[in-house]
Amino acid sequence: MGSKIVGRLLFLVVTAALAFVAWQEWSRRQAAGMPAGIVSGNGRIESIQVDVAAKYAGRVKSIKVREGDLVAKGDILVEMDTAELQAELAKARAHIAESEESAAEAAAEIASQESQLLFAKQQLARAEKLLASKTVTRDEFEEKEARAKVAEASVNAAQAKLRSANSSIEVATAEVRRVQTELDDAVLKSPVRGRVLYRLAEEGEVLSAGGKALTLLDLGDIYMEIFLPAQEAARVKLGGEARITLDVRPEFAARASVSFVSPEAQFTPKQVETRSERDKLMFRVKLQIPPELVLPFIERIKTGIRGVGYVRIDESVPWPESLQKPFPPPPQPADAMPAAN
Repeated sequence: MGSKIVGRLLFLVVTAALAFVAWQEWSRRQAAGMPAGIVSGNGRIESIQVDVAAKYAGRVKSIKVREGDLVAKGDILVEMDTAELQAELAKARAHIAESEESAAEAAAEIASQESQLLFAKQQLARAEKLLASKTVTRDEFEEKEARAKVAEASVNAAQAKLRSANSSIEVATAEVRRVQTELDDAVLKSPVRGRVLYRLAEEGEVLSAGGKALTLLDLGDIYMEIFLPAQEAARVKLGGEARITLDVRPEFAARASVSFVSPEAQFTPKQVETRSERDKLMFRVKLQIPPELVLPFIERIKTGIRGVGYVRIDESVPWPESLQKPFPPPPQPADAMPAAN
């Protein structure tokens, strides 16, 4: 008798739970006014964070921006102290000048030694003819032969000196390029158009190689992440159409597209044994807003604003009228901050 009562109670509890879940789903769809081919989930506006870091160790000379500032791609954000690098650059350039002077001297010496070699060879040729007629002695001939060999050796030595000077020029030039590259890298520029989220260093601080100075929000990469149950996420297509509404302006909707669907479930047990557990699987879906729609609102975009993301999993189902009204252009000058269209 007791076991029958317990069984009935369990049946009633399970039935009530299923009815509650079904009622919640029905209420959510009714509240949103969404047809069966469109699913939704709560989320918030987010963007990629980009760290601005020093490539080489050094002292921060100046920081040009503050937290909250809007920056364009290529803007100078941080300047590192480059006094030592400037000294190295001057030394390398002086080495180039010195090596070029040595190369010029070696080239002049080669010209002189080649002239002497030519004269010595002419004298040797005459002595060789006179030796045949016994007009000169063997000793005189051998002396002129030795002078020709010395002149040739002097030419070879001058040529070696020129090659060494040219090699020094190449080494010094490479050193100039290296130091100049470090000087260029000592000026930290914004890699994206965005907003300064964190200022992680101050003027006068010494950063290690790779030390972070600033963190930016990339306002060219605005998106919302929502979570959908496994059955709905399985029908979501990459590149599929989506819409985003914000709690602050729910009457407008921004166009978006599905750019990512997580291959793994979120916040669920690793081992799923039953169908009821499988129904709890939630998958992360990323809805990307096109950059051209974000651009008009670039001054007013703020991450963290909450809203709802809608994904059409059945292409035959039209978007309801409530999700087809785009955000209006921002007023000029603007006081309010509408979200991205």
